[in-house]
Amino acid sequence: MTQVRVEGGEFAGWSYWEDEPYEAETVGPFFFRLEGETPVAAFRAERRHMNGAGVVHGGCLLSFADFSLFAIANHAMDGGYGLTVALTSEFLSGPKEGALVEARGEVLRAGGSLIFVRGIVTGDGVPCLNFSGTIKRLRNKS
Repeated sequence: MTQVRVEGGEFAGWSYWEDEPYEAETVGPFFFRLEGETPVAAFRAERRHMNGAGVVHGGCLLSFADFSLFAIANHAMDGGYGLTVALTSEFLSGPKEGALVEARGEVLRAGGSLIFVRGIVTGDGVPCLNFSGTIKRLRNKS
């Protein structure tokens, strides 16, 4: 996947995938970077991400968790492409508008064709969603 490094603003130094228009343009932009050895994904919660209760919509959090699977597994992907095979989650709380929403996690196992990931999403440091998922590596972009 083609990574683009952000040059200015709040997320200067972070990256996003330009060939992922849903995540880069529609629901996001969502960003990722390494903090030392730890992959981190993030976005700033805006009004457009909110539900009627005034917290980030569950669908947005799930989209971000799906993005985060790939951000966390980026090194194991070796620049390749993949598809989400499974994504499970539990909602813990809802970040409010303006919150810095972040995800951190780990690759549990990276085999020949499957990568297993788990992580947690926080809003201003408060846990709001835990997730786990499986990525199927692809040889070529479909």
